[in-house]
Amino acid sequence: MRHPFEEMQALQRQMNALFEQSVQGAEGRESAPRAWAPAVDVVENEREIVLQAELPGLKKEDIEIQLTGETLTIRGERAHASAEQSENFHRIERNYGAFGRAFEIETPIDANAVSASYDEGVLTVRLPKQE
Repeated sequence: MRHPFEEMQALQRQMNALFEQSVQGAEGRESAPRAWAPAVDVVENEREIVLQAELPGLKKEDIEIQLTGETLTIRGERAHASAEQSENFHRIERNYGAFGRAFEIETPIDANAVSASYDEGVLTVRLPKQE
């Protein structure tokens, strides 16, 4: 004889166990260091290619931009402030550490006219196309 309520309770216990495992796994990952890569938008128009990277909390001096051949590389590092490290954190969701992003630029670029600006945590790199 089937007992539908017992089957439903067993299914509920199994689902609860799966949920608890996923939450415990997520909590374990939160305390582990995570690699990060800043979000980047790439836009192209008739005159240029423009990259915009979100780099909140970095100083201009912490960012390295390099154009080598057809590859544009953006590197940097975001570190914990020493004052923050003495605090008793309950949760750390922001990513810290070194990052690097490389972009293949297939359009011929005028390397002498490349420019970059950094304002309010957004890096903008302008790559004018060759005429």
